[in-house]
Amino acid sequence: MAGPVPLNKRTIVKKRTKKFARHQADLFMRIQNSSWRKPKGIDGRVRRRFKGALPMPSIGYGSDKRTRNIHPNGFKSVVVHNVSELEMLLMHNRTYAATVGKSVSSRVRRLIVERAEQLAIRVTNANARLRAEEDA
Repeated sequence: MAGPVPLNKRTIVKKRTKKFARHQADLFMRIQNSSWRKPKGIDGRVRRRFKGALPMPSIGYGSDKRTRNIHPNGFKSVVVHNVSELEMLLMHNRTYAATVGKSVSSRVRRLIVERAEQLAIRVTNANARLRAEEDA
């Protein structure tokens, strides 16, 4: 079995793929790669949205509600830590894909991947922390 196919594979359109640059991040090395902070100065060109100034994030840049939080493989992601949490995705296996949590041991991880195969649930990181059996 190849695995479940997403229910509706809609093309994901991003309105903006570039990160929003912090105001005057090009002038100071210490904030060159920092995340966006809203300018709060009384005379700031960016805050007042002057022509030619940096663009500020706004709600208009948001993604389409139907494609928001969807991975390129067409599934939404759910973090799973044990087999019983995997059972929740039984009826939604064409909408959600399981992602095994970081702190899950390799023994439980193997059980989750085996059970997901039986339930036809996609596991995004199924090959993580799996070693080949030495005696097999």
